[in-house]
Amino acid sequence: MVNVIGVRFRSAGKIYYFDPVGFDIKQGDNVIVETARGVEYGNVVLGLREIEDDKIIQPLKPVIRQATSEDDEVERKNKEKEKEAFQICLEKIQKHGLEMKLIDSEYTFDNNKVLFYFTADGRIDFRELVKDLASVFKTRIELRQIGVRDETKIVGGIGICGRTLCCNSHLSEFAPVSIKMAKEQNLSLNPTKISGVCGRLMCCLKNEQEAYEELNAKLPDVGDYVTTNDNLKGEVQSVSVLKQLVKVIVTLENDEKEVREYKVEELNFRPRKKKDKLNNIDDEELRVLELLEKKEGKSLLDDE
Repeated sequence: MVNVIGVRFRSAGKIYYFDPVGFDIKQGDNVIVETARGVEYGNVVLGLREIEDDKIIQPLKPVIRQATSEDDEVERKNKEKEKEAFQICLEKIQKHGLEMKLIDSEYTFDNNKVLFYFTADGRIDFRELVKDLASVFKTRIELRQIGVRDETKIVGGIGICGRTLCCNSHLSEFAPVSIKMAKEQNLSLNPTKISGVCGRLMCCLKNEQEAYEELNAKLPDVGDYVTTNDNLKGEVQSVSVLKQLVKVIVTLENDEKEVREYKVEELNFRPRKKKDKLNNIDDEELRVLELLEKKEGKSLLDDE
């Protein structure tokens, strides 16, 4: 076990572990640490705690110092300089006629490097742009191409739920999502219904997946034949996953059929077997799935 603190460098960014080396550091404090990018200013989001050795990426770097008021001022000035650097880079991109979309700019705390994040449809030859920027800023320049999910995480926005995007507000890392989750939750495979602001599958599909898997496992499938607690047999017409209710078309003694609703514990049926993930997807849904897979660039039937 190792004593560590957890530090973030961006809002909702990934948490990195550092050795507090005897400093009395509490959650909410700001610290100065050395990273692969250089000296950085970060916020402590996880207070002192013990972590298993196998969860630590070695070598575990120590905290240089707790941030002072002077450090806070340097960080504030860096944020102002980042806005200016963003505008300068935009002008240089237009000057060189590059087909790239600038997303964000970032200074390391020690001003040893300026990073620019951008998106583009393909590879971009930005060597001349880097030379031009280096002559302006007189420091190391790094241009980093990111994907649409990362772009949305940085820029932020409001989701269809009316809340701030999960990736921008609290999601440290992107959750693996798949089209199977939408089917498990009885959602339409309409791309506009299950795609987020970024155009990819919504990260929140992952949030309730375990609950739906557990609840669905207790229910029969639509079309299954069941026996009720009043000794009637019938075919399942529909199910309410959250309420655990089942509508059954039962056959009465006079051979008349009637739709009745039962609690799942009032029914006898064979437990649900694992089925082919595609066997409940119709031709139209399959076409939508193919379009989504083309956009995602991977199979959506399985988790990442």
